[in-house]
Amino acid sequence: MNLLLLSNSRTPEGGYLGHALQAISELVAGRGRIVFFPFAGVTTRWSDYTELVRAAFLPLGLPVVSADDLKPAATSLNDSDVIFIGGGNTFRLLAECRQREWLEVIRTAVRRGLPYIGSSAGSVIACPSIQTTNDMPIIDPGGLGALGLVPFQLNCHFTDFTPPGHQGETRRQRISEFLTLHPDETVIGLPEGDWIRGRNDNFILQGPHPAWQFQLRRDAVQLSVGDAIR
Repeated sequence: MNLLLLSNSRTPEGGYLGHALQAISELVAGRGRIVFFPFAGVTTRWSDYTELVRAAFLPLGLPVVSADDLKPAATSLNDSDVIFIGGGNTFRLLAECRQREWLEVIRTAVRRGLPYIGSSAGSVIACPSIQTTNDMPIIDPGGLGALGLVPFQLNCHFTDFTPPGHQGETRRQRISEFLTLHPDETVIGLPEGDWIRGRNDNFILQGPHPAWQFQLRRDAVQLSVGDAIR
């Protein structure tokens, strides 16, 4: 497999994918087109979302086609494509992919070598399930099982920041709750600006910030850039 899983797509300045453009460029080199899945968009029209992605990939010289315009037959994806699944609401994304019968098509294509780029929700859906997303369950996706391209769970946009006076659960507490009910799982808290590069069964943390690895009954482990995720 050939994966690039971004915690986020936008930079603090509002730019789109600019922080990871070099990593994206290396992944898509020699490819024919980007097949973009806009289904996580809720308040943004999918056609507008696709145009945003098309502009972002213009410097790389690759055309972008929306999966909304394709049927999920085996012929919809070819060996020169790159799959890009964008961010938004993870429940909406999974619901649409399941209803349109894309899940197995994507899984099979990526396992045979098609490059996969995910950002935020598009990264979470690469996990065994979407149970560690931050999103509100605005729609029933017909089950929480996802693509299972990686053996761990991701919590994208991970932060330890807690506003003064905040009485709700911290991100770490929410992850701890998940692990209490799913004791065999591993969760990676992936800060904004970071991504995970996956080649076959090897997964490496990249980006400017350390990340965190959480497992039940073990102290959280801080991961440095370049560390392997096990």
